[in-house]
Amino acid sequence: MERKDIPEELKQKFIDLYGCAPDGLFFAPGRVNLIGEHTDYNGGHVFPCALTIGTYAAAKKRDDRKVRFASVNIRSSVTEISLDDGELHLDGSGSLKELGLGANDWTNYPKGVIWAFAEAGELLPSGFDILYFGNIPAGSGLSSSASLEVLTGLVLRELFALNDVKQQDLAVLGQRAENVYVGMNCGIMDQFASAMGREEHAIFLDTNTLEFAYAPLVLSDAKIVITNSKVKHQLASSAYNTRRSECEKALWILQKAAGGAEKIPSLGSLTPHEFEEIRGAIEDPVVKRRAMHAVCENARTIQAVESLKAGDLRTFGELMNASHDSLQYDYEVSCPEIDYLVAEGRRIDGVIGTRITGGGFGGCTVSIVKTDALETFQQVLSSKYMEKYGLAAEFYVVEAGAGAHRLS
Repeated sequence: MERKDIPEELKQKFIDLYGCAPDGLFFAPGRVNLIGEHTDYNGGHVFPCALTIGTYAAAKKRDDRKVRFASVNIRSSVTEISLDDGELHLDGSGSLKELGLGANDWTNYPKGVIWAFAEAGELLPSGFDILYFGNIPAGSGLSSSASLEVLTGLVLRELFALNDVKQQDLAVLGQRAENVYVGMNCGIMDQFASAMGREEHAIFLDTNTLEFAYAPLVLSDAKIVITNSKVKHQLASSAYNTRRSECEKALWILQKAAGGAEKIPSLGSLTPHEFEEIRGAIEDPVVKRRAMHAVCENARTIQAVESLKAGDLRTFGELMNASHDSLQYDYEVSCPEIDYLVAEGRRIDGVIGTRITGGGFGGCTVSIVKTDALETFQQVLSSKYMEKYGLAAEFYVVEAGAGAHRLS
């Protein structure tokens, strides 16, 4: 579907599937993070922007307790549950993943949002029918799951007039659904960007306090380019949770050495100089590198935003490059394919900065590229990547879009 045609086509597909017109059409975007990777669960800063691609939904209230899910992308039969089903009422004994219940079912994300709303006291008076369509490339690391979660929250709020649920709550409840229900220990960044995005702006977010500010994306004669490596390695989910536990271990050690949690509330509360003075308390070299990335990446993010505000794209690009190097060597969440795209991208005149974006182990790079170098960038990288790995990289020249909203 072309973007401009999606709402009407989705409406018609909803009618074909469910036999009636939807009550409304909705959208929640994906995101790209310009800098600030793996800092969101470490109490640091991030700098993402919402995209103009994302997930769409058509939905209608029902008169009974049934909920029916379907997706244009999946092309499988409708999944039907009841609001009274046991799987929507986990008792705290573990996530679906931990309990071994349908761990690979895409409907766990919207189910998790229904669960999170109920846990927050926002009980649904009846069921609903919903049809999704997403145009975020699969496995790209552009937050299709967060988009789906935030979108489902938006649908619930709008269909059932849950007016106490604010836009920022959509992010918090979406994250809780993924953390507790699905069992993926993600930070808040992806959901926050999807819920709170603004056109032509990025979000400078303090994930420790959720204080944020919009920063205009004024790139003058440059563009943001996302390069999809077309690979996603299977260890991504488990390794992500491992990295988080390693950072938690580092924080615990540093807090103990400093005399209490109030001294160091998060890794993001430390400056690189402060970390250097106390890093010796961490004996495990791997855990030490993980903590060093979290601290230094946070500092890079703060500096990068200041550079952008000052119109200093050169420094912004240098910080992007340093971010990737840290993610490759200290945090070890990159992969050979991504490293190749970054290394070859840096060789091209007009590339201001380039780095991996997202959770890692595949997915995409994000680059700032001079407008007059866009064609060369895509042609050279495409050719070399195909020759090296036999894969056709995809390129998206993107713009910052609006956060989750109702279309009609």
